[in-house]
Amino acid sequence: MSRSKTSRAWMREHINDPFVQKAKAEGYRSRAAYKLLELDKKDRLLLPGQLLVDLGAAPGSWSQVALAKLGSKGRVVAVDLLPMESLPGVHFVQGDFREQEVLDALLLAMSGRKADLVISDLAPNISGIGVSDQARSMHLCELALEFARQCLKPGGSLLVKVFQGAGFTEFLAGMRKSFVKVGSRKPEASRGRSSEMYLLGKGFKTGFKAGTGSGE
Repeated sequence: MSRSKTSRAWMREHINDPFVQKAKAEGYRSRAAYKLLELDKKDRLLLPGQLLVDLGAAPGSWSQVALAKLGSKGRVVAVDLLPMESLPGVHFVQGDFREQEVLDALLLAMSGRKADLVISDLAPNISGIGVSDQARSMHLCELALEFARQCLKPGGSLLVKVFQGAGFTEFLAGMRKSFVKVGSRKPEASRGRSSEMYLLGKGFKTGFKAGTGSGE
């Protein structure tokens, strides 16, 4: 199938997607909002007063969900390479958090506190070359985990999008070394044909001592 036909097919699916239609009706910036809402309902991730860091935040639907759940005493700090239309109550930093200047801006926005929860919906621009796309995706997962190791408070949580394939097993092992409990999730709003899933690490362990953790 040609690229133009593929693009038209994707657009038809996108327009007819019930989660896309629901997001428009309910004022969310993208259908991804329903992934986080479902995950929060299952795992009670978002609690009043938390400090939350949203990696790969644009266009902002996860920050929208988090802000509503965390309340006036909570704080959402978001970062993305892409610009994001401002959200009242969300401190947004545009840039690559691997760069020291951007990381410093994130830490400043956290006001010296450690995060209760880091959420990552990071994904690379898809090239169509499977091996390359998977490698880039897993690299982003590793970056999210490394950030969480630096910025989470003891007992904190990390929710990270992953794609099953090369490097997944090794990444899962790394998660289990850093969290007391690690489980996998596939929200209803994730498209069925996609290898996308989410790993949830709960109970951040300081010191990164090796351990088996527990799967679900």
